[in-house]
Amino acid sequence: MTDSADRNSPTTADTALEAVRAGIDAAHPERVLRETVTVDGDRLRIDDRTYDLTAYDDVIVLGGGNAAGTVASHLAGRLDGHLTGGVVVTDDPAPADPVEIVVGTHPVPSDANAEGTRRVLERAREAGAKTLALVAVTGGGSALLSAPADSVPLADLQMLTEELLQSGAPIDRINSVRKHVSVLKGGQLARALAPATTVGLIFSDVTSGDPSVVASGPLSPDKTTYADAIATLSEYGVDAPASVSRHLQRGVEGDVPETPGADDPAFEHTSIHVVADNCTAIAAARDVCREAGFETLVLSSSVRGEAREAAKTHVAIAEEIRRSGNPATAPAAVLSGGETTVTVAGDGSGGPNQEFALSATIELASADGAEAVLAAVDTDGIDGPTDAAGAVVDSNTVDDVQRARSLLAANDVHDYLGERGALVRTGQTGTNVNDLRVLLVPA
Repeated sequence: MTDSADRNSPTTADTALEAVRAGIDAAHPERVLRETVTVDGDRLRIDDRTYDLTAYDDVIVLGGGNAAGTVASHLAGRLDGHLTGGVVVTDDPAPADPVEIVVGTHPVPSDANAEGTRRVLERAREAGAKTLALVAVTGGGSALLSAPADSVPLADLQMLTEELLQSGAPIDRINSVRKHVSVLKGGQLARALAPATTVGLIFSDVTSGDPSVVASGPLSPDKTTYADAIATLSEYGVDAPASVSRHLQRGVEGDVPETPGADDPAFEHTSIHVVADNCTAIAAARDVCREAGFETLVLSSSVRGEAREAAKTHVAIAEEIRRSGNPATAPAAVLSGGETTVTVAGDGSGGPNQEFALSATIELASADGAEAVLAAVDTDGIDGPTDAAGAVVDSNTVDDVQRARSLLAANDVHDYLGERGALVRTGQTGTNVNDLRVLLVPA
C-alpha cells in the first residue's frame, strides 16, 4: 500500500495504514449496498422504504461518479430479471448489463463525460409514471456528469473546472458555479425524471453531508442561484471564460431558467438515501485503532480549509496529548475526515492529502510530537492529479526542513514524498467518501 513502511514499528505506521484501509473498505459500494439494500423476490427495500418491482414497467439505473459503475454493477446483479436498462458515467467501470457504462474522466470533464451525461438526461426524459429510477450519485459526479449549458463550449467548461479546482474555494462554493453551467446538476436530473419514482443512492464525499452538494446535487433542490455563482467567481478570483460569465449574467437577468428549488413539483416523487459518508470510513478506522490498544478521539468528519494549515492543528493536538494527556491519553489515535483544499500558487505536483502530510511531518520534527505517525489519504485512491492516495509520515520523513518548506510553498510535494517512501498508493479504490486521516500517538 505504500512505497515503504518498514522503518516504522507495527504499532504505528502499520496500524495507521490498516486503519485507513479498513475505512476505505467499509465505505465501498459493494459492502454498503449489501447492508442497506434488500431484494426479496419482487420487493426492493432501501432503508425504510419498500418498492414492489412488479408495479413498474421499467426499472432503470442512472447516475454518475467514481463509484457509480460499482453501484450499477451491484444493482444489476441483485435485480436480475427486473432491471430494464439505464446509463451511468464513471471513470471506474464494471460490468452492469443491461445498464450502459460510459467511461469518462475525472477531475476535468471530457467529450465522453458530456456525451454520457446527455445520454443520462435523454434516458431520464423517457421515464414515465410507471418507471422506477435508481440513481447512483457518488463523489466525482460533478466532473463525470458534466454536460455544459448550450451557450458554454466544453473547452470553456474544462478551463472553468481547472480554475475552480485551483482556487482554494470549498466544494459547496465550487459546485454553486457548476450547477449553473450544467444541464443536469442542481436538481435538473430530478426535473427530467418526473413523474417517475426516483430513488437516489448517495455516497457522500462532502463535509456537510448535504446531498445537494454531492455531485452538485442532480436530484436535490438547489439553494444557490446564478448570483451566488457569480459571487463565488469574484470572491475566489476565478478568471472565468467569457461564455461562462455571459451565461451566468443571463441567468441573473432571468433570461435563463433558475435551477429548481424546494417547491418544485419535480421532487414530489424523489427520495434520497445517504447510504455512506465520511463517518462510515472513520468508524471503521476507529475500530482498528481501538483493537490495537489506542484510545480514540474523532476530531471531526468536516475538517476543511487549507491542507497545510489544518495539518498544524492536528499535530498540535498530538503534542498536547503527549504533554498533558488531553484531550486523550497516549497511546491515542486522533481521527478526522472532511475535505481540505489547496490554493495553488506553484506549478508542482501533489494533492491536499500529500500537502497535509508534508506539513504535518515538518511539525512532527519538534520534540513533543516526535513519535507520532500520520496517514492521510483520499478514499478514492487519487489525491489531486497524481498516482497516490496520500502519504504516511513521521518525524523522520523530513531531514531537510528548509527544502521541505520550499517545496510545500511551491505545491510540489509528490516527488519529495515519493523519494522518502512515504506515498500511499492504492490505485482506484471504488470508494469515494472524502479524505481520511489517522494520527497515532504512542505511549
